[in-house]
Amino acid sequence: MTFRGILCPLNRAGMTVAEMPGPKRYITYDSNSLAQPWKDRLHMKPIRKAVFPVAGMGTRFLPATKAMPKEMLPIVDKPLIQYAVEEAIAAGITDLIFITGRNKRAIEDHFDRVPELEADLAAKNKTELLDAIRNIIPSYVNCIYTRQPAPLGLGHAVLCAAPIVGNEPFAVLLADDLIDAKTSVTQQLVEAAHQQDGSVLAIQNIGIEHTNRYGIISGEAVNEKTMRLRGMVEKPEPSDAPSTLAVVGRYVLEPEIFEHLRQTQAGVGGEIQLTDGIASLLQARAVFGLEYEGRRYDCGSKAGFFEATLELGRKYHGL
Repeated sequence: MTFRGILCPLNRAGMTVAEMPGPKRYITYDSNSLAQPWKDRLHMKPIRKAVFPVAGMGTRFLPATKAMPKEMLPIVDKPLIQYAVEEAIAAGITDLIFITGRNKRAIEDHFDRVPELEADLAAKNKTELLDAIRNIIPSYVNCIYTRQPAPLGLGHAVLCAAPIVGNEPFAVLLADDLIDAKTSVTQQLVEAAHQQDGSVLAIQNIGIEHTNRYGIISGEAVNEKTMRLRGMVEKPEPSDAPSTLAVVGRYVLEPEIFEHLRQTQAGVGGEIQLTDGIASLLQARAVFGLEYEGRRYDCGSKAGFFEATLELGRKYHGL
């Protein structure tokens, strides 16, 4: 089932939805998910919603992304966004929430049915291709689309999902990070979140020279793969980095993050950073980092995109 609409608050200078310029769009969602105050939650609820921030302009891949979303660029025979969606579904996610922008309609079309194409493939007895397009997502999975009205940062994009997510923990997947893993990385985070009863971020040990490209954490070990965070800083210089443990594009977050994002001060360019919201959250609740098992490709760069195409083409397609 597909829902469309709801425009999120900008959270700038006290602006409300009603005060913002431009058209307003809304969806209807289950008010029961908002019924209980967060403070009354004793244990983490099931994680069934995932947020995909896909409103970015993809300028690193111009001119290819001038008219096509970066998330629709193919790695072999599937668009980048489909790899992230399949990972989420493998973790038991049933509600996919896409935070979109202008010129992103192709993402919505990709996850929709195309009866004319299906009929043509059926008539030509191309059953393998027919199955491939019919089974992009299972019938029990819902796609929900909402607009980010302005490019105000990853934290703001996540905040756009608040009215849809409600009072539930949720996953966040950044499609730029394609992670090839035996067990879905999102599933690894979901399991860790239930074990620790708190938010969990995917972390990776990186070279000290690359700390200025990532959010870097500090904390102490809980077990071999898990760390409880004590601090987090966005893109520190190597000389200032508290560790070499970097946050990559997978998160499981408790709903309290939304209030912390609303209170986060916008930085340069008016952007609200998810890192700042998480740094605020860990002052009030336990937040953990999990060193996931899997191979990550940074498909936000041309080199990483090319590497992923080569490696996945060899591994899964015999190319």
